[in-house]
Amino acid sequence: MDTSRIGRRIALWRERRGFTQSDFGRHMGQSKRWVQDLEGGKRQVDPRLSVLERAAEVLRIPLEQLLSDSPPPPSPSSAPPPEALAVVDALYRPVAGDVATPTLEQLRRRLVYACEAFQACHYAALARELPRLIAGAEQAAHHASADRACDARGLLSRVYQLATSYLHKYGSSTAIQAALAADRALAAADRSGDAVQIGAASRRVAKSLVYQQRPAVAVEFATDAARRLADDLEARGPLGLSTLGMLYLSAALAASSQDRTTARVQAASGYVDEAGEVAEQQGGDRDEDWTMFGPTNVTLHRVDMLVRLEDGWSALDAADGLDTEAVGSLSKERRAGLRVAKARACLLTRRREDAATELLEADALAPEEVEGRPDAVDLVKDVVGATPSPGRELRDLAARCGLRA
Repeated sequence: MDTSRIGRRIALWRERRGFTQSDFGRHMGQSKRWVQDLEGGKRQVDPRLSVLERAAEVLRIPLEQLLSDSPPPPSPSSAPPPEALAVVDALYRPVAGDVATPTLEQLRRRLVYACEAFQACHYAALARELPRLIAGAEQAAHHASADRACDARGLLSRVYQLATSYLHKYGSSTAIQAALAADRALAAADRSGDAVQIGAASRRVAKSLVYQQRPAVAVEFATDAARRLADDLEARGPLGLSTLGMLYLSAALAASSQDRTTARVQAASGYVDEAGEVAEQQGGDRDEDWTMFGPTNVTLHRVDMLVRLEDGWSALDAADGLDTEAVGSLSKERRAGLRVAKARACLLTRRREDAATELLEADALAPEEVEGRPDAVDLVKDVVGATPSPGRELRDLAARCGLRA
């Protein structure tokens, strides 16, 4: 076993996780000096396997990451499903000129069905509808009369936004195509002149920038859109306020996607606070433009933000403050997302059994949100790997995710 670089790899991953040497030593049951010696290669020429296993567990990485500089093998679900590729293909097809153009009313009805499928985590059903919806919305925008052009472009933007959100579910494997859809959504929104659609499309662009490893640019993009559109959005009532609040939440998640620093923690928390102020102005939880925006969703994003910043205890504290009835009124997509975030927080705080329970409950609620998404599958892998004797239900979940347990 090549041990010459193990200490440096531990230091690298410790810093990525936001641990000081004292923090890491405390998790390892050792002193800061012990960590300094380990990272400097002075502790042992050949570190004991038990030490490396414990270090990998604390750092939440496969043991192989400490033993080799090679990238970890891709997860079984790293490739998008065939139905996602059909959505991607639809983005590149030219506008059809030899078929009947659907009316805006027909397209709106189909868009409602598609948005409901997204909120219910019925992604396979959504993927079957999206190619036809994209083609129809493009046709309608292309052939719209002058008096209906703005409405048609606004609807086209909303369809592209939905396609973006769907493709983001598959992470880096569809990040480029999601960015294309987001850019088209913003272009169509700009041409429509609708501040709500411009704001909604802008947050999809911001998320795409995060997936392109540009979180700082994403923060700037989302906050600039929020400041620029604030007056127009506030004038639109709950619909505009939901859009404005979601822009601040997008900025918070982008800020928390960067390496942890005190300034970034404060910035991310500040954006969530700003979204909370907008939620209070809006007055309660609503589902304007399918956002589920309101005080409850703001807290869900706070939980997610804290998990991204590796603060598991604070994330669980925030989750404990949620009203059960309010959470129950949210969409399956939001409720399952909360379960997954809590599972990550439990793993951060070494509550392995609780992490497994949260994942199993998320899967029971919305299987496609867990078993078909690369980041959720990776979490299942981490929980299984951190559990000395996984129970049957957890092993079965791992099997459904294409993992060995």
